[in-house]
Amino acid sequence: MGDARPSDTTPEEPRLTEVTDLADLADLAQQAEAVARTGIADVRPASAAPLGTRGRRGRSGTRGIPASARRPAAYLAAALVGATGLGLFAAGVRAAEGTDVAESSSVSVAAELGLAGGAEPVPEADATARLGELAASRTARQAEQAAAAQAQAEADRLAAVAIAEAARPEAVQPVDGARLSSGFGARWGRVHAGLDFAAPIGTPEKAAMDGVVLEAGPASGYGLAVFVQHANGDVTVYGHMEEILVSAGQVVRAGDTIALLGNRGQSTGPHLHFEVRLGGPNGEKVDPLPYLRERGVQL
Repeated sequence: MGDARPSDTTPEEPRLTEVTDLADLADLAQQAEAVARTGIADVRPASAAPLGTRGRRGRSGTRGIPASARRPAAYLAAALVGATGLGLFAAGVRAAEGTDVAESSSVSVAAELGLAGGAEPVPEADATARLGELAASRTARQAEQAAAAQAQAEADRLAAVAIAEAARPEAVQPVDGARLSSGFGARWGRVHAGLDFAAPIGTPEKAAMDGVVLEAGPASGYGLAVFVQHANGDVTVYGHMEEILVSAGQVVRAGDTIALLGNRGQSTGPHLHFEVRLGGPNGEKVDPLPYLRERGVQL
């Protein structure tokens, strides 16, 4: 009895056909699988060999798997490796083909915008014209901004004027800091038709209310006099001034200086003679004290 020896004659091993067309990949994989299954069917059980007891301690088991049993496994592995490689190759080809299609179907953004590398340069005249348009547009925007700023400034000014106008009093005292030296009524056997405000010569005299100057100049008994008519038709009269600072037809507002206090005409000392005439220059003369108080002036 001896160990089984593998046959020295090895059957011709199948070869994988060279792939020339991707369409043959499926057939080739089927052929490889068939070869592998044929090799497995030919495997025979290896004869068991008795344990060796002569002169070699420690040797046990069979001498080895016969070569005819190893070949089918090798065929199967080769077939699987080949099929896997071919599958990967096919997938790479398909991916490459897909990439080519994607690249060919993509649209260049530069081409869409007319900025391709081969585009003709913009003529100098066109470039100059475009730059001129940009400059004109910028100038127009700056002009619009300046106009808007000017309009806003004017609106702010008018608003400030309106606020100041609303805050202005309706009436004021004709002379600041003056002393009321004589009132309305009988005096020295006749009617004193106004109020006297004593103050140093040259003290500013003010329009008591808004109005228009009717007369400004010499007047009998008053020396120099100014007549101002107001919106309600009433007239205020200012006499004995040293100097007149307004003229007929001039518009004045309450608090505007119209003259400088003096001592001209029938006067016993520097003072302002102030009268109120209802309805016009020849209207009824009334007491200015309650008239001014009704309009917020406390004397």
